[in-house]
Amino acid sequence: MRLPPQVVRLLLLTVGIVGSYLLAKFLLTPASFGQYGFYRGDALMEIASHPIALAGRKACAECHAEEVEQLAKFGHKNLSCEGCHGFGQAHADNPDVKMEVLNYSHCVKCHEANPSRPKSHKQVNPKDHFPGDKCTECHIPHAPSEVP
Repeated sequence: MRLPPQVVRLLLLTVGIVGSYLLAKFLLTPASFGQYGFYRGDALMEIASHPIALAGRKACAECHAEEVEQLAKFGHKNLSCEGCHGFGQAHADNPDVKMEVLNYSHCVKCHEANPSRPKSHKQVNPKDHFPGDKCTECHIPHAPSEVP
């Protein structure tokens, strides 16, 4: 019994697609894939080789104890210093390296009105609340409920 030509073409196309997939999988799958389950084993060494960027609150408290203590009393107590000031390991290693200065976009990132946030989270409409560019003109970031 002879197969119709359209069926033969479909079978050849299917074999070509499946064969291409298997060849690509063989050539593109790293050798260490599957070493730790569905994971590429060499990724651990690659991640470990990245330079450390985060210093942590303890490193900040070594020199900035007053700010860390003040922060612990107010609404931002659960935030890390680096959440607002950026990566701090370089500054912790060398105090001459400057940290990021807070600006309007840092505050708006968390406090811009957003219906998905809980009502207990302080939110503002930036255009109505303050049209300027510095939240710190009215708010102290380490003690946001206090007025300067």
